[in-house]
Amino acid sequence: MNLVALRKALILGLLLLGLSLVWQGSYIKLKASLAEWLISATWEGREAGLVPAKPWPWADTRVVARLSVPGRGIRRFVMQDASGESLAFGPGSMIRNRVPGEQAYTLIAGHRDTHFRFLSELEPGDVLEIDNYLGQHAQFRVSGARVINTEQGQLGIDPETPGLTLVTCWPFDALVPG
Repeated sequence: MNLVALRKALILGLLLLGLSLVWQGSYIKLKASLAEWLISATWEGREAGLVPAKPWPWADTRVVARLSVPGRGIRRFVMQDASGESLAFGPGSMIRNRVPGEQAYTLIAGHRDTHFRFLSELEPGDVLEIDNYLGQHAQFRVSGARVINTEQGQLGIDPETPGLTLVTCWPFDALVPG
């Protein structure tokens, strides 16, 4: 094989590699956008008082609430649990047999680099709202933020006292969560 043919083969190989990487990145974003649209449509099309249907037939989760920060234009759909499958599509409820936003304690977890990235911007006094599938509406005001090493301590919450805690990994900009 001569040098010109080798150069053309190398250029073609690099071009194909580049196109495949662009496609992979685009595919993931397209898939995420489609999932968000399906989740939103499921929430909007739900029947009053009933858990929304699965957003797609093979989904491992359902939407149970919508969390919003009106002053910042943020809206997230809360999944029924905080399993790895659910957290890929939105924050998840961490207390079984409780609906987020009921007159009870609510604990919601989400990924720091996607759905809960906005937590880094919240300030004391910001208002958060939860609307659940039962039609209940709850409003909360941010009182503060804490970093807790779960190997050395606990959240220090009282699950019998109504309130809201949002949990994510920290620091927000780290390559490896902690």
